[in-house]
Amino acid sequence: MVKKRLKFLLPLAAISVLFAGCGSANTSAPVEYPTREIEYVVPFSAGGGVDLVARTVAEALSKEWGRPINVVNKPGAGGATGAEYALKQSAADGYTVLATNVSNTTMLAGGFEEPPVKLDDHLFVARIVQDAPAFVVSADAPWDNFKEFSDWVKANPEQLTWTSVGPAGFSSFVVAEWLNEIGVDFTKTKMVVTKGASESLPLVAGGNAVLAVHTVNEVYTLVQAGKLKVLAVQAEERSPFFPDVPTAKEQGVDNLSAFWWTGISFPKGTPETIVNKWQDALNRLVKDENFLAQLKNIQVEPSYLSGEAFRNFIDEEAARYTELGKKTGIRK
Repeated sequence: MVKKRLKFLLPLAAISVLFAGCGSANTSAPVEYPTREIEYVVPFSAGGGVDLVARTVAEALSKEWGRPINVVNKPGAGGATGAEYALKQSAADGYTVLATNVSNTTMLAGGFEEPPVKLDDHLFVARIVQDAPAFVVSADAPWDNFKEFSDWVKANPEQLTWTSVGPAGFSSFVVAEWLNEIGVDFTKTKMVVTKGASESLPLVAGGNAVLAVHTVNEVYTLVQAGKLKVLAVQAEERSPFFPDVPTAKEQGVDNLSAFWWTGISFPKGTPETIVNKWQDALNRLVKDENFLAQLKNIQVEPSYLSGEAFRNFIDEEAARYTELGKKTGIRK
């Protein structure tokens, strides 16, 4: 009887050990990734800063990993349409990557009490680059510097027309922060809604709006062509791409902190090994001379953050924009 029991129990013990070993292997063994093409979702139109950075990253990592990374543009709702697709409608398997930026994360959270995509919907992976806001007017505008322009706006707030993709867009928060600092009521000025830089910059160049605030990358071509004039760049130091243009701080307008950045996030639940692979790869890229040369060609600067540091940055920036949104009436 004892022998029969032993014959029955020994195979069960062996099976238990086998399954225990399998469970352990699944948690510790590296995941083979990628094994097929990756969809890199840009929630804005082609040709903008987020799109150009995404394509630069996709090209570099496609070569490194030997798998295609396809950039797909899904614009709409200030970046929320593409974000919803990537974070809520796609599998958390690492094969759908979202190009995040300030507009569809912290500014979206600051502009709406119930945003269509919340910060907690993101698994934030890394910030890759940053760019400075540039205040531009038409080339023949009467103001020669930012101080003159700010003084004119203080005296004539109702005459200031400025472009933005919407009330909670990037330009809106930058303009709101500046107006708050110089003591002008944000609600007395007029926003002209556009689809983005490709539409708003020609409006300003043609005299159909007074001011546009976009990134250095976005305004560079029309400034170089003599169509626009840069009054100030909002950064701690002058832009290497506009070295002769003083910063807002140099012209007496201090305490401005808004800036543009872009990075990536995944849907919640994406395997940690895949997240780590992207973080490691991006950390190497922002130190690679060829990659840095490509960033220079599109007038953006490396600004890598990942892990806890990135999440802390997101939370702090969102809190700042929420406070500004409430103060100026942007937040709805």
